[in-house]
Amino acid sequence: MARFRSRTLVTLLATALGTALLPAGTGAAAPPAPTVRDGLSQPIYSYADAIRERVWVDIGLDADRDGRSDRVVVDVIRPAEPARRHLRVPVIMDASPYYGNLGRGNESERKTYDAHDRPLGFPLFYDNYFVPRGYAVVQVDLAGTNRSQGCLDVGGRSDIASGKAVVDWLNGRATGYDDAGNRVRADWSTGAVGMIGKSWDGTIANGVAATGVNGLRTIVPIAAISSWYDYYRSDGVSFGRDPLALARRIESPAAAARCSAVHERLATGAPANGDVTPLWTERDYVRKAQRVKASVFAVHGLGDLNVKTIHLGQWWDALTVPRKLWLSQTGHVDPFDFRRAEWVRTLHRWFDRWLLDVPNGIEHEPTASIERAPDQWVDEPSWPVRRQTTLWPRPGTEPGLGTLGTTPPSRDAHADFTDDPTQGVRDWVVAPDTPSPARVLFDTGPLAADVRVAGTGTITVTAIPSTDTAHLSAMLVDYGPATTRDYLSRDEGIRTLTTESCWGATRPGDDPCYRDTEATTVDVDAEVIARGWTDLANHRSLRTPRRLVPGQPYEITFRLSTTDHVVPAGHHLALIVAGTDRGFIVAPARPPSVRLDLHGTSVRLPLQGVPQPVSGAPARVREDRLPPVAVRGDFVR
Repeated sequence: MARFRSRTLVTLLATALGTALLPAGTGAAAPPAPTVRDGLSQPIYSYADAIRERVWVDIGLDADRDGRSDRVVVDVIRPAEPARRHLRVPVIMDASPYYGNLGRGNESERKTYDAHDRPLGFPLFYDNYFVPRGYAVVQVDLAGTNRSQGCLDVGGRSDIASGKAVVDWLNGRATGYDDAGNRVRADWSTGAVGMIGKSWDGTIANGVAATGVNGLRTIVPIAAISSWYDYYRSDGVSFGRDPLALARRIESPAAAARCSAVHERLATGAPANGDVTPLWTERDYVRKAQRVKASVFAVHGLGDLNVKTIHLGQWWDALTVPRKLWLSQTGHVDPFDFRRAEWVRTLHRWFDRWLLDVPNGIEHEPTASIERAPDQWVDEPSWPVRRQTTLWPRPGTEPGLGTLGTTPPSRDAHADFTDDPTQGVRDWVVAPDTPSPARVLFDTGPLAADVRVAGTGTITVTAIPSTDTAHLSAMLVDYGPATTRDYLSRDEGIRTLTTESCWGATRPGDDPCYRDTEATTVDVDAEVIARGWTDLANHRSLRTPRRLVPGQPYEITFRLSTTDHVVPAGHHLALIVAGTDRGFIVAPARPPSVRLDLHGTSVRLPLQGVPQPVSGAPARVREDRLPPVAVRGDFVR
């Protein structure tokens, strides 16, 4: 758990505010219902006296094949005062596979238990902050993890049932048990549930929402997966990882011994190639987005190369419910660690609106908040940019270097490169004014005015490979001097400090104090703002690849990652197309030389403003101002 360390004045003030619980005086009566003042629920209930209990909820599956329905552990903390008056409270829920292993948050907190094996320490600040304000906080161990029964199936039926069954139990539709096996009802719950969580936890929120379960009123997915295919694969290519390895790393020792059948399904259902299989279809929540009834407050880092931004973009585009969005310059980082005070305030208002029905108007405020520069945020009334603009690459005076603009090239225009699997994005971005045999680069030239790219783009290429296997990479690059968060570093854009701030009430075993953070920055001359990868063999179908015939042209359209980036006037916007992106995708069996038919190649982007170049110097990059080599996570934490 987080411990008390040196405190600043801000810390002490935050603690004082968070612990203002009951009216002073012996025997002071607890208010009968949550108190709202100035549009916010107030901390009127005792955190020290809160009820802490463990419940086992039946998820209706027998994944470990022991002849009994699997049960997941649900640790609950809720205010005692409403319970004494038989009043009900709403629920904030975080379902996670990490409570007993990697932990949650920047300080890797795990669940802890007291001498009587009752829940003691609840990771993160949600319980400390929201229980005094009239909420219950529920933390669920996914099946096959920590104390839960069953098997971890990496986004499949068991994962989603672990969350959905608890929502059902909180609404009287599923069965819960105490440690002695006696049935337990959630008669203290209003049935209004909000799910929250970062990474795998937020992914479960997405998946449960996609079932359309009644009672789930809102979700707050942070850096969350929307389709597990897109975590492990991309438009036909593999990132070289597989779900079985992840399951074995995260599941409990008991699950490892009893879940061989689930392991076999994960292994056979996720072949090493990039084909879409039934296993991936089952784990695609986007295709079920029309079932979502809950409002969505999504948060994602634009520099997240673990759970890539395509997860946010395709999920957002498929939703039809009330939505709110934060996009930071960080990598895979929780907003508590990059915009803490504003995050707590906004999350408080969001939960009050959707779980307590407080009419605070947050749903009518600007849809999106975007970090344009380190710690500099801009609100946008809507998101994304709906207008798609087509840009075409045109050949230049030197082979492999050309222009990018709104005019298509001649029918015989082409450009050539040779796939070099030893190279990657850093190699391709350097020296944009110099030809390279491993990539082709098309540049708008210096822009006359700012151009904003906001949303998800696509690229269509017509490629002629020299072998029967070909993988392609594409990326958009902003060339020009800038200071950004250092999201490619190991800490992905933040630095953890020695001071603390406190967010809620405290009691022995669970304090609300966490180390402060600050932005880390880097000066660059080039920034990759969107990227995508594909296997040319999947030009007709992601389910069934076709062997390529050397020398024949193939047209394929694939996605670029979701972004929101302003390319300033004077900067260059460039498109790079190459082969294997070392460190990201697996190389083809026989790397080819590729000729691009430029008349059949274009990129469609959600643009605000049209790239109009002015005369000026070509883009250049100093060696000491290149983006650093990306550090990728190998698990969804």
